Amino acid sequence: MSERIKLEDLRPADGATGKVKRVGRGRSSGMGKTSCRGNNGEGQRSGRSSKRGFEGGQMPGYRQMPKLKGFTNFNAIKYGSINVSDLANVKAEDITLESLKAEGKVSSKAQALRVLGNGELTKAVTVSARYFTQSAKEKIEKAGGKAQLV
Repeated sequence: MSERIKLEDLRPADGATGKVKRVGRGRSSGMGKTSCRGNNGEGQRSGRSSKRGFEGGQMPGYRQMPKLKGFTNFNAIKYGSINVSDLANVKAEDITLESLKAEGKVSSKAQALRVLGNGELTKAVTVSARYFTQSAKEKIEKAGGKAQLV
């Protein structure tokens, strides 16, 4: 059988209670004279409360930090761009993002290809890309090639 708890056996947990700190009751109390507030200054007076972020007159941390401008879209697609004039120098006839990366014409970090309309194209090529400018598409088709959207 378990022993029943009696009212006279109940007591607070260890460390839950202690003597109340009685300040301003003379020197012999251990908290006399300045009543645990230190000597002089703003914090000694009654009613003193510092505003959020106040660091005692030192330049606050939130003012030391530079202001952030804008944001970084971590879902943004990294495009590799190539002009129509540069397509003439590519060795492959079927031009894709991978073939351009292999030749070093676009960045290896590119996730999609954009074809821009600067320059002229003389040979017929098939280009697969995510985006074509209107003039680039016209110049590729005028030279006898194909512009395929991927």
